[in-house]
Amino acid sequence: MQRPLAASLLIVLAVTGCSRADPPDTTPPAAPTGLTAVSGSSTTVHVMWRAATDDRAVTGYQVLQDGRPVKDLPATTLMTDVTGLAPGTRHAFAVRARDAAGNTSPATPAATATTLRATAEDREPPTAPRTLRAAPDGTTAATLAWTASRDDTRVTAYDVYQAGVRVHTAPGTATTARLTGLRPGTAYSFTLRARDAAENSSPDSPPADLTTAPAPGAPANTSPLALTATSAHGEITLTWTPPDTGAPVTHHELHIDGRFATTVVWGTAPPAGRATYAFPAQVPPGTVLTLTLRARLPDGTWGDFSAPRTVTVR
Repeated sequence: MQRPLAASLLIVLAVTGCSRADPPDTTPPAAPTGLTAVSGSSTTVHVMWRAATDDRAVTGYQVLQDGRPVKDLPATTLMTDVTGLAPGTRHAFAVRARDAAGNTSPATPAATATTLRATAEDREPPTAPRTLRAAPDGTTAATLAWTASRDDTRVTAYDVYQAGVRVHTAPGTATTARLTGLRPGTAYSFTLRARDAAENSSPDSPPADLTTAPAPGAPANTSPLALTATSAHGEITLTWTPPDTGAPVTHHELHIDGRFATTVVWGTAPPAGRATYAFPAQVPPGTVLTLTLRARLPDGTWGDFSAPRTVTVR
């Protein structure tokens, strides 16, 4: 009896699939670059590096302290705190990358840091940094500058936050920082906290906004400008300046914690200048929310998101 055609095709396809198996991955990633190690307290060192590259994909990083592995981190993490160190001790840190096949890169050149000496009990935080300024540095970087904080002992570190997440740590003697790995044509909002040797952190600085330069050939930024968010009596109030599109902007889309929340639509002509919108928080007091806004442009497409704003519900 003649074999069914479908069965014959299935066998051919199965054999063909076996013959196209990918070769094993034996190429290790390149070593990470730009490693820094900064001690901000008597027991902690903050380690940062720039992403490694691989012929397929980097899947994680291993942090070494004095030649011994102390942390394994996912590929999306490019900084970490090494804690539990002894006061006044010097350590050497390095990082190596790994891929899905288990290949590991060479370790970076070591970066050394000495933990601060232990001091008497200190419960007083530094003052908040003042006059934080942010300026784009091309399409993927930014430069921050600020006025130094004051402390009853001394400031040992400055922590940079973006949308409530720490993205950079600078030494306590610094008043500038350069941030890399940003996206072209994107609005950002940064805040800064000062920290002392006892890990007391200052209040946040006022936010500093910037928009990175667009990629070559990309349209100009079309995000709502100068978004502010306040909360009182369980209600959140937003104010912003719509983008200048040459025509009235009647629709804005609000996202909370990265998810769509509502569309703000003006029933009549939109207000001139600053716009305001208030809504009930519908979450418990003390909850911290991250808000972004974008406008619908005259051609019907949605513009860029505003710089994010965090607000604590009160």
